[in-house]
Amino acid sequence: MSWLSDQLACLPSWLLPHHAVSRLVYHLARARQPWLKQLLIDGLIRAYKIDLADAAQPDPRAYPDFVSFFTRALRDGARPLAGDERTLVSPADGVLSAHGAIAGDRLLQAKGRSYTVPELLGGDFALADEFTGGAFCTVYLAPGDYHRVHMPLAGTLRSMTHVPGRLFSVQGATVRRIDRLFARNERLVCVFDTACGPLVVVLVGALLVSSISTVWAGEINPHGARRGLWRKTYPASGAGSVQLARGAELGHFAMGSTVILLLPPGPFAWDGAVREGSALRCGQALGAWPPAEAGQ
Repeated sequence: MSWLSDQLACLPSWLLPHHAVSRLVYHLARARQPWLKQLLIDGLIRAYKIDLADAAQPDPRAYPDFVSFFTRALRDGARPLAGDERTLVSPADGVLSAHGAIAGDRLLQAKGRSYTVPELLGGDFALADEFTGGAFCTVYLAPGDYHRVHMPLAGTLRSMTHVPGRLFSVQGATVRRIDRLFARNERLVCVFDTACGPLVVVLVGALLVSSISTVWAGEINPHGARRGLWRKTYPASGAGSVQLARGAELGHFAMGSTVILLLPPGPFAWDGAVREGSALRCGQALGAWPPAEAGQ
C-alpha cells in the first residue's frame, strides 16, 4: 500500500475518541431489538463473506444479539489440534502478522517499527527477563474471523495483568504507521507456566473492541472504561488455580483484535509452513520443542 493510503486509513484512529466509541459499541453489540441485531449480523456476514458451516449454531437468526454472533462457538472437531503436547498451536483464526526471535528486548511490529517486551508487559522487567533470547508471534483477528482465543500449550495460569491504554485500530495500515501500537493499546497479559517453560498470551484491545473476556474471570474492563494497571496472581494448585489444556478456550474478544505470544529461550523451531501474512486456523502448528528427553 502507498504511504498516502496508509495515512488515510490511520486517520480515524487518531481522530476518534477511542473509549467513547468502545462504550457505544459495547451497548450497540448487546442490543436485542430483533431488527437491529439482525441488521448488524447480516451486515457482517455480507461484508466478510462469513461461512457458518463450522459454527455450533449455523443459523444467524438464532443469536439473541450481535455480540453473541460475533463470539460464536464452533462445532466440536472444527479445529483439530496439530502435533503433540510439545507443539505450539495457533491460539486463534487470523493472519500471522509477525514472528521470530526477540532481539534483545525488542519485538518486531512491522518493517522499521518495533517495541520492547517490558513495554508490552506493562513495565514488568522481571517477567520480561524470562523471555530474553526467546521468540514471539503476532496473530491479527479480522472482523470476519472466529473470535475465541485458545491455549497454544497446556499451562497453569501464574498471573493476569490488565494494562490500560489507547484503542488504536490494529489493521495493517495502523500497524505499519503507528509507533509502538501494541505497547500503547489496552491489553490483557496472561502468564502461564508450561512443560516447555513460561508462556505469555497477550490479548490486545483495539478500536471497536468493547471488552476482553477470559474463561476464569469473565469480562475484563468492559467497554474500555479507564482504570489503572492492575495484576492478579494465581496459585499453582488447589483452590483458585487455573489449569488449561492445549486447545482449551482461554477467552474471547467482543470485536476483533490481536493476540501476541511470547516464548522462552530454548530449542523451539518454527514450523516450515509458517509465513508472515499467511492465514492461520486455531489449532494449526506454529512450531515445536524437541522431545523432553532431548532437553528443553
